[in-house]
Amino acid sequence: MRRSLAGVALAVTSMVALSFLIPLAVLVMSLAREQSITAAEQPAAAMAPILTLTTDPDDLRESMAGLDRAEHLAIHLPDSRAIGTSHAPTDLLERAKRGRESISQDVPGGGWIYLQPVVLPQDRVAVVENYVPESDLTRGVAASWTVMVVLAIGLLIGSVLVADRLGAKVVRSSKQLAQASYVLGEGNLSARVVPMGPSELRDAGVAFNAMADRMTELLAIERELVADLSHRLRTPLTALHLATERMGPSPESGRVEAAVGALETELQAIITAARTPLAMGPMGRALRDAGSPSPSPSPSPSMPPSPSSAGSGQAPAERCEAGEVIRRRAGFWAVLAEQQDRSCTLDIAEEATTVDLAHDDIAAVVDALVGNVFRYTADGTAFAIAVDRTAQAVELRVEDAGPGIPDPDAALARGSSTSSTGLGLDIVRRAASATGGTVHIARAALGGASVRVTFGLSTDIARSTLRGRRRRGGKRRV
Repeated sequence: MRRSLAGVALAVTSMVALSFLIPLAVLVMSLAREQSITAAEQPAAAMAPILTLTTDPDDLRESMAGLDRAEHLAIHLPDSRAIGTSHAPTDLLERAKRGRESISQDVPGGGWIYLQPVVLPQDRVAVVENYVPESDLTRGVAASWTVMVVLAIGLLIGSVLVADRLGAKVVRSSKQLAQASYVLGEGNLSARVVPMGPSELRDAGVAFNAMADRMTELLAIERELVADLSHRLRTPLTALHLATERMGPSPESGRVEAAVGALETELQAIITAARTPLAMGPMGRALRDAGSPSPSPSPSPSMPPSPSSAGSGQAPAERCEAGEVIRRRAGFWAVLAEQQDRSCTLDIAEEATTVDLAHDDIAAVVDALVGNVFRYTADGTAFAIAVDRTAQAVELRVEDAGPGIPDPDAALARGSSTSSTGLGLDIVRRAASATGGTVHIARAALGGASVRVTFGLSTDIARSTLRGRRRRGGKRRV
């Protein structure tokens, strides 16, 4: 590309230079010739009045010596005598005398000659001749042409250098973009370019970086979705694991327990592998720094929206009564709690608890929180589930009497842990964020951990509640 640009610049500059140099060279030669001819006519014209006064050769020579540019001046007297060296052909002299007209033309031997007839008394005719050699006609032309040629060569070199520098910048930007594309295609998602060069290539560099960021983001979201789905499978696995413990020792229960353990190991490996790129790549750092979920693709019609899709900023596909969903999931866990001698209390507000989340999303939140209680506390550890309603939110609290969470901030950090606890709380946080809510971990009244999840109340319910409170407030003021 650099050679092409330099060739184009050279061709264009050459054409422009030639279009100016050729006419200018002709003009310089013409001006030099005209100046020489004009300078030669002046001495001849100066001798005409002198000839009318005297034809004495000595007086004429003295007058010729006092004129400028008279070294080639000659005078042809009527008696055929000539003063000075003549270069005019005989026929031209005869024509000038007979016709009594000025003659100006080139001579065969080279040079230019000017003949000026002068009519003397008694109808005699004298001719003043001035000869200009070829060297005088072209005096200064070679120097002018040399200067023009040097300037043209300098212009050509300068244009080629400028085109080469511009081409180098374009080529460097193009090579950088191509190299980054190859690197990205080989799987290095950190490949980026520094936008440079012309505006079109800068726009291409910015678009490439945006594309790479979006690819990294989509891959991270897909891996998060795989991890979330794998984590959801651990809840029924926990139930199977507890059921096998109650079956008693038998060959059949041993095989079931071994199968459940192998499946749980595979799920843990899938979760770990899915979360690893987020901790290594730039998208993982960005997600952790932002503390909020990134956009994700729309869920397929065959699969209900998950907390991953809930945090995408898209409109929720459906809504549900959070209290009813939590009641049903608490019933499921109550059976397991009874088998492990765990005390379980449930307190759900009587008011409407409609939130803009799908049934499966709320169920995943409850399963993640209660499942952590069963997984990380000893048998017999009590826990409690409570649902409260405020004017703008629905609050879910899951408390236990276990050892608690030593570092709540680290547990809530997205992707900070590859354990099921970290991933479960990540699911909870993203589901809460989808409705504008929050997650908070504190010390429970039971002595262990207290995880409080706030879901934003559905817009219609929140507005009706606000209108009702305003009406009640207005009646009290009356």
